[in-house]
Amino acid sequence: MLRGLGSFAAGRYTPPMLVKRSFTIQGHRTSVALEPEFWKAFDEAVAQDNTYPAQWVATLDEARTTPLASAIRVELLKRAKAR
Repeated sequence: MLRGLGSFAAGRYTPPMLVKRSFTIQGHRTSVALEPEFWKAFDEAVAQDNTYPAQWVATLDEARTTPLASAIRVELLKRAKAR
C-alpha cells in the first residue's frame, strides 16, 4: 500500500488521514488539510526558501487557479520532480 492514499480493508475504503493547519493570508484566516507526507514536504520547502509558512502559502495563493490545498500539493510535487 502507498502511504497517504488510503486503503481497502474488509471491502471498505479508508481515506487517508488529513492534518489541518491554519494560516492568515491577507488578513483572513484559512485552513488547509493535507496528508502528513505533504506537510513534511511543505516544511522542507519553507525552510529551503528561508521564509515563514504563512508567507510561503500567501505567495502561492496569489497565483493559484485551483483550491489552495491542490495548489500546495502541485507545487510540492513540482519541487520533488525537480530534484
